[in-house]
Amino acid sequence: MALENLTASLISGFAQLLTGVRAVWRGCQPESRPRVYFGNHTSHGDFVLIWASLPAALRRRTRPVAAADYWLKGGLRRYLVQGVFRAVLVDRRPSAHAPGPNPVDRMGEALAAGDSLILFPEGTRNLGDELLPFKSGIYHLARAHPEVEFVPVWIENLGRVMPKGALVPVPLLCTLTFGQPLRIEPAEDKASFLARARTALLALAPAAD
Repeated sequence: MALENLTASLISGFAQLLTGVRAVWRGCQPESRPRVYFGNHTSHGDFVLIWASLPAALRRRTRPVAAADYWLKGGLRRYLVQGVFRAVLVDRRPSAHAPGPNPVDRMGEALAAGDSLILFPEGTRNLGDELLPFKSGIYHLARAHPEVEFVPVWIENLGRVMPKGALVPVPLLCTLTFGQPLRIEPAEDKASFLARARTALLALAPAAD
């Protein structure tokens, strides 16, 4: 565990040094309670940056939701995602013969244990300028855990720091904007909640020049 803690500190420090990340809390403050941080998805480093931007005490109780097919390839990735980040791994391509655990149930177990989550409702990296439609998983998680706050986080510039296919990161300043938390309403349907969550995230994006 000591090695994992040291590795976590080194990764957090490197991520902050490389990106000069600035965390802006707009509408909420860091709190020690189970939350779901959801953001726009432009690179494999997105969850690392959100995770690294949290106060150390919260970072230790915050787990990214990550794709098993990517992060379980190779010993180093496996060590980082399981030993350091303690990610909730989900299978993006389950077999019809072996569907595996329900991803929403696995995320719910983490919340019930007092941990927070980091997830990306677009479901895949977005290389364009527009926010993709949200997948339904975030709605089902909110419906199963109506007591949990969902905090939108807009990530600015990280896709330019580590563009797809790049081997060497490009030093740029990144900003994370944490918005006002939202909860699902008692009778809110899927379409309404997804639209409201997507609007809350888009509201944090910088205005176009």
